[in-house]
Amino acid sequence: MAVKLDGAALAAKLKARIREDASALSRPPALAVVLAGEDAASQIYVRGKERDCAECGIRTRTHRLPADVSQEALLALINDLNRDEDVDGVLVQLPLPEGLEARPVLHALSPEKDVDCFHPLNTGLLALGEPRFLPCTPAGVLALLDAYEVPVRRRRCVIIGRSHLVGRPLAQLFTARDGTVTLCHSKTNDLPGLTRQADILVSAAGCPGLVTADMVKPGAAVVDVSMNRGADGKLTGDVDYPAVEPVAGFLTPVPGGVGPMTRVCLLQNVLRAARLRQGESRD
Repeated sequence: MAVKLDGAALAAKLKARIREDASALSRPPALAVVLAGEDAASQIYVRGKERDCAECGIRTRTHRLPADVSQEALLALINDLNRDEDVDGVLVQLPLPEGLEARPVLHALSPEKDVDCFHPLNTGLLALGEPRFLPCTPAGVLALLDAYEVPVRRRRCVIIGRSHLVGRPLAQLFTARDGTVTLCHSKTNDLPGLTRQADILVSAAGCPGLVTADMVKPGAAVVDVSMNRGADGKLTGDVDYPAVEPVAGFLTPVPGGVGPMTRVCLLQNVLRAARLRQGESRD
């Protein structure tokens, strides 16, 4: 029976450390959140981030904009936040309403305040192995594996999903740890044949029930990044948890696995941004 990779429990421990470190700064870290439109899921995510920040002594300032906000007005707000000396990190909640382009907005962010690690300069530094910030979900996956002493070095790592948010940066982080990485996607031939070779299998495809027991190497660590909402309103991942649990060595639940770790890694990035801007980095 697989060991549960309990992201919720680990995140709680890490939050306590962040709260202690934040209190030691000359001023509390500050995060500005930009939320455009009335998307219900985005509203829930932002409220969760506000609660997380409050627990850790991080100030938040949420800018709620109407769905019909213009691209120019949104970019003007980003420029204002870039110049605001009282703001350490800026987070633009995605997706943006129809008619707005996300790429120019994310590229307009100051790289020093880009705590989601979306700016091209930050993704380039990551590719060079010199990251300013680590992308939140990939960093959360690594932190979870580390906490349960699941090594990456010399292990076969298979990732399903090649997005710029998860799959590609996670492949870079695994490679930096001397893992041997296969990055799969919807056009990959013989996906089960590849996943059965994985010592670490990560699914970020957004496809409920994609990973079945016959696709998992016995004893493998299986990390389910996806959060899909079923017709019954319940959250589920890509992995058939009941079927895979007897086969895997380690397995993340959904919810309670990678999700809490993604949020806590955002807090760590805000703390790091504040340290860098206040000249108090411990790196």
